[in-house]
Amino acid sequence: MKRNFLYLLIFVLVIIFTAEMIGVQSVQLGSISIGILPLVFAVLITMALGLKVFRKGFWKKIYSESNINFSSKYLLFIMLPLMARYGADVAPHIREILSIGWVFIIQELGNLGTVLLGLPVAILIGLRREAIGATLGIGREGELAYISEKYTLDSDEGRGVISLYIIGTLFGAVFFSVFAPVLLAAGIRVEALAMASGVGSGSMMSAASASLVASMPDLQSTILAYASASQLLTSFLGTFTMIFLAVPLQRFMYKLMTGRQKQ
Repeated sequence: MKRNFLYLLIFVLVIIFTAEMIGVQSVQLGSISIGILPLVFAVLITMALGLKVFRKGFWKKIYSESNINFSSKYLLFIMLPLMARYGADVAPHIREILSIGWVFIIQELGNLGTVLLGLPVAILIGLRREAIGATLGIGREGELAYISEKYTLDSDEGRGVISLYIIGTLFGAVFFSVFAPVLLAAGIRVEALAMASGVGSGSMMSAASASLVASMPDLQSTILAYASASQLLTSFLGTFTMIFLAVPLQRFMYKLMTGRQKQ
């Protein structure tokens, strides 16, 4: 176990060093400049090395079942310093944030978009009970815990939420790092995009806010403060929004569109 942990630590340090060496790269799409961050390169490199063709020798030890289980089990401890950083970013702007606090609360209703928009699409492409797990939020830890407790992960609903969780883990940070500057170039205010970055996923928030900072470095403190405050509020209110608003709405829409009563 100690040897596997050492391999894992070396691997993480190599990935971080490689991503930082690549640095921030810009891709020009017409009038839109998209900054590709080291975080995105780290995710892409890790994904590529996880392919079966590379799982030989040293890489096979890195992607061993014990390392994978260890990483998933102790991910929370890695996220704790990030949560502390959120608080440090929010503190200098606390008065400004409190003055528009109601906006942060109202934006929580945006979490219902996965049900309002995602559920009809999921049913349209042929999903049924899998759609229940796949459209209840963005498939992070809160939704995963709720679905696993109510239905178990071996159920159709469980397969839906775990599929979304995996997709979000693999591609979420990459998508948000590209999507945020595209919306900024479309004319949406940077404060609004910073608030929208706090979707309940640390990696997605970091990717989106870092892309915004790369585009507007003079507003770095404001962007990070708004994004961090939104992330903290989403982490706190997200469960209540899901249970008291998203679940009843999803149950009603599912029955309406399929004629079946969700258990």
